[in-house]
Amino acid sequence: MSFTTPPRPFDITALFPQLAPLARTATRLHPRPGSPTVHDSSVGGPLLWPADEPWPHCEEPHNSRVAPVVHSPDDVRLFRHGRAAAAERLRLDPEAPWWTPEERATWERLAGRPWFDGPIPLLPVAQLYARDVSFPCPPDADLLQVLWCPFDHEMAHPRTALFWRSSATVTDVLDAPPEPPIVQLDCYLPEPCLFSPEQVTEYPNPRELSKELRDQLDDMSRWETIDPARYNTYAYDPGELYLNNLSTAPGWKTGGWTRWDPTDPIDRPCPECGTEEVPLLTIASSEWDGGSETWIPEEERTNPTPVPLGTQAGDFTEIGIAGGYNLQLHVCPVSPDHPHIALV
Repeated sequence: MSFTTPPRPFDITALFPQLAPLARTATRLHPRPGSPTVHDSSVGGPLLWPADEPWPHCEEPHNSRVAPVVHSPDDVRLFRHGRAAAAERLRLDPEAPWWTPEERATWERLAGRPWFDGPIPLLPVAQLYARDVSFPCPPDADLLQVLWCPFDHEMAHPRTALFWRSSATVTDVLDAPPEPPIVQLDCYLPEPCLFSPEQVTEYPNPRELSKELRDQLDDMSRWETIDPARYNTYAYDPGELYLNNLSTAPGWKTGGWTRWDPTDPIDRPCPECGTEEVPLLTIASSEWDGGSETWIPEEERTNPTPVPLGTQAGDFTEIGIAGGYNLQLHVCPVSPDHPHIALV
């Protein structure tokens, strides 16, 4: 189904015309559980990968001390299937047991896998066709494939790899790509989802604005034309109103502005040519949170998409980044083939 972002609570450019030239288009991807094929744009789905092209592996060392208990991807899938069965059982009978004896025996049998030392096959994270989603790509490419190593490296998130290709040149598709024998965390295995792309307008994070404009946004008198009753519905102060509801959209998206939630903005020079890199893809832990509920799609308000037992509302991909943050991939606007930058 398609998803529709509600209109923003206020027209911010009517109050602050200086923001109008800073508007950027972002594409909200709205991932929802599905059964993607190699010909679909998706999260965690199969990739249109050439049969004669070697599958990428992570050759870097992995630290067993940060993951005392590890599981295989099939273990994680079995856990998730069990949670779904438990949720349905409790929906039909609230007095039913949380786990059956058979399920508990299975969980105990899968208490952990032995550590694996060696190259780790990368996991598919996302596949984007240019026909479905707008994103910067090389002139001869119409397909972006994002994979990652399901272990933390120098930062507290998986190491990502980007592959650009022309879909028309892939005539023989790899049927059974290798999977990692173990993953560090369950939340590094994406749940297969399909996209429902929707374009929205974004404005910069307050910390990317000039001091003069930031001061104006914090000036309560500039907001006096808004009915206080409506204003108080969305925020306690102008900064919160702008940050959570009027600047950048939450969730999975391409393009737009960078979401600077935990840190101040930093320079993003291309490692190869020095050009400032731009947002390519946001890999989000959730589609919204308690501070960004005005972005919940209209359709989700009337007919919510179920989420797995034990996960929060809006967490459809079951990916978790650094305890609930986003992982934003940036690319060079001069050439997307240049090395990308990943920011939490």
